[in-house]
Amino acid sequence: MQPTSLLTAPEADADAPPVLSADLVGSMLRHLLDRGPRDAAELAALRQHPTLKALRASLMRSEEFARLYRAALRHSAGYAMPLFMLQPPADPAVPWRFAEPGLADPVTQLCTAAQMQGAEHARWCKLMKVAPRQHRKQWEFAWILAAMDKGGMLRPGLRALGFGTGRERLPCVLAGLGLQVTASDAPPEAVEGQGWSSSQQYSSALEQLHHRDLIDRDRFVQQVAFRQVDMNAIPDDLRGYDVCWSACALEHLGSLAHGLDFIRASLATLRPGGLALHTTEFNLGHNEETLEARSLSLFRKRDIEGLASRLVAEGHEVWPLNFHPGHALADVYVDTPPYSSPHLKLQAAGHVVTSIGIAVRKRGG
Repeated sequence: MQPTSLLTAPEADADAPPVLSADLVGSMLRHLLDRGPRDAAELAALRQHPTLKALRASLMRSEEFARLYRAALRHSAGYAMPLFMLQPPADPAVPWRFAEPGLADPVTQLCTAAQMQGAEHARWCKLMKVAPRQHRKQWEFAWILAAMDKGGMLRPGLRALGFGTGRERLPCVLAGLGLQVTASDAPPEAVEGQGWSSSQQYSSALEQLHHRDLIDRDRFVQQVAFRQVDMNAIPDDLRGYDVCWSACALEHLGSLAHGLDFIRASLATLRPGGLALHTTEFNLGHNEETLEARSLSLFRKRDIEGLASRLVAEGHEVWPLNFHPGHALADVYVDTPPYSSPHLKLQAAGHVVTSIGIAVRKRGG
């Protein structure tokens, strides 16, 4: 039987002028479905999508793409969870669970597909004014906001400190909710040669943090301050904050030890009972071998457990460790270079990696 055409443009009007070129549509079909247009009607319909991004999303929702995806997985091992992920921490004082993680009750947890298919993820994306998509970087910001909400930190008048914020939207989101925000990024000499400045991930001035669709400029200037901060040497005058956060920054501090030390040091910026929320890169495949370099380190389960044990011994509250990696189809797929698709897991230096969110409440309060 001849497959039916993908007439997927919403309410496509055959008389409407096409938006996308035939070349763009053909290229996207070859990229995602390994074929060209089946007929003129299919090509005309697909050309009606308003943007290339919309076309791509439509094709990826099709049954044809799902069949190809499942077939590819049958010919590839994908991600298979190693047994060490099931083991509880050696220190019985460290809280632990192994269950499908969610954003309604966030803990210290991994990025998974199910979290991004729920109402909570959509809620935080709406607050950030971004379209929901299954990408771990978007999950990191949704997890941070969900954890702030759980911890009672999204209230007007509270003080928030962001590390390595680059040009992310969180400072404006929090300011829009009435928080006083200090956003920080590394001094220029600390990021030299790492590519952040040229990739729009680095900020050197307050104006680069302003997102006009989230907050007007006058209010932004009143509620957001910017500082250059070396995360390996946090200034002593950054104190008394209610909450601090960082999103995939601490893995770039020079080594595993540097990243773990930063998490501990960030607690000094908080008042008693304040909340520290940090996301970073997690090694899903090994608990011994990993990547440790000046520009990038991949944290293992043992690293997170060791940090948690130390923090608990110091009297801090570590939110339960949950290393459940997810079991949906998208949780099995491992993106490889060049990273061309939204992904939850990727391969880096021979290791399967995803994002983890780490939540710690400072002792006292």
